[in-house]
Amino acid sequence: MKSKTTRRFRDAYAALPTSVQRQARLAYRRFKEKPYPPGLRFKQVHTQKPIYSVRINRQYRAVSIKEGGNFDLVLDRSPRRL
Repeated sequence: MKSKTTRRFRDAYAALPTSVQRQARLAYRRFKEKPYPPGLRFKQVHTQKPIYSVRINRQYRAVSIKEGGNFDLVLDRSPRRL
């Protein structure tokens, strides 16, 4: 499986606090090793479109769009409201 980041993702990533950037890198490494580990809560979030979400921490999630076997990470900025 291949994945890539968009410009929008990279800009949003740069705006994250350093601690969240570290957590995002760790989550991405875990995702690359095994895309569906339970701790990442990787799941499809749209019933018809191939839009997926992966957990960074309790407040942040990355959103991706799946095209073929590839995932394009497109957003990683807005914290979830708990």
